[in-house]
Amino acid sequence: MAIKTSRLLDVYPQLDFEPVSGHGVHLKCSDGREILDLYGGHAVACLGFGHPRVVETLAQQAETLTFQTNAVPLAVRERAASRLASLSPDGLDQIFFVNSGAEANENALRLAFLGGGGRRHHVVSVEHGFHGRTAAAGAVSFGSEKWYAFPQPPFPVRFIPRNETAGLEEAIDDDTAAVIVEPVQGMAGAFDLETPFLAALRERCDATGATLIFDEVQCGVGRTGYGFACEGVGVQPDIVTTAKSLAAGFPVGAVLMSDDVADRAFKGSLGTTFGGGPMACALVETVIDTIESEGLLAHVKKVSDHIRERCVVGPVERIQGAGFLLGLVCNIPAKDVRDALLAQDILVGTSSDPNVIRLMPPLILPEAHVDELAEKLSACAV
Repeated sequence: MAIKTSRLLDVYPQLDFEPVSGHGVHLKCSDGREILDLYGGHAVACLGFGHPRVVETLAQQAETLTFQTNAVPLAVRERAASRLASLSPDGLDQIFFVNSGAEANENALRLAFLGGGGRRHHVVSVEHGFHGRTAAAGAVSFGSEKWYAFPQPPFPVRFIPRNETAGLEEAIDDDTAAVIVEPVQGMAGAFDLETPFLAALRERCDATGATLIFDEVQCGVGRTGYGFACEGVGVQPDIVTTAKSLAAGFPVGAVLMSDDVADRAFKGSLGTTFGGGPMACALVETVIDTIESEGLLAHVKKVSDHIRERCVVGPVERIQGAGFLLGLVCNIPAKDVRDALLAQDILVGTSSDPNVIRLMPPLILPEAHVDELAEKLSACAV
């Protein structure tokens, strides 16, 4: 029986278990079950559950200062920005903190239009991409007309086929304010876009003066085995947006940008109430310190390779994606595979592709659990 949420708006389909605590990469449920979490709360729990450094940071910062406005300087905010810049690609070291991935994308698009000086009027996005549910972010999300609800989007959007370079000259022109793209499309089933396609977007933006935005809300902060996925493909955007894994479960997002983009902003052009708060910033600093001190980028690459070697079994025909954002392409419906694995105490996710399971485990996932996943996938009906 599904968990009842009598006072909560009924908009989320829910699975039939209730987590009450977590440790490492496992969830403890109200009925006593222990579940291996390979979904990580939509890729948010990058350090798993109960990580001692996360717990210590929360306690220390809560005792020191829980919140203050952006109208005053904070040393913890400066430290978080510096640590994030150190993880970011060279040249993307100007930071604006926000609350979520959607808000990061909203502000990235605003910066793109500011760069157009009012002369650019549309945005180009890639088919099957998802960028959030707010007004601008929703407008550039493929298929959002099913839920968008607003009378009209704030600007025209052109959607282009993924991995097709033909037609880019027509789609991206002198009227284009921005091109927004996920280098690994998370909701679409961890579909990794090809490097030549991403490079062609960069080339076309250079030719027209459009701003290239990489949405790394899901694939950033170490999840692909790089600080950010753009490093893995060798293509430098003008803006990177990120969120999810950035504070190990505490709400935060960020816009990373070049000096040229930062020069577009002026006092009052961007704003946020909770973005850059001390609790979030303390955790940003801790997450990046932990990724580096525990060697998690190399760990993600190693364990990801093991997943690719071991998990093309049972209903899984191939694996796409990068690092710990992987799509298991199945020959039966993904929801059936998810349910079969959950019955064996392993939690995975589905995607907008009905045949793709998503894996987004904590970056600390031990290699031994990959063998457990492979064994239980083999037991799923084909």
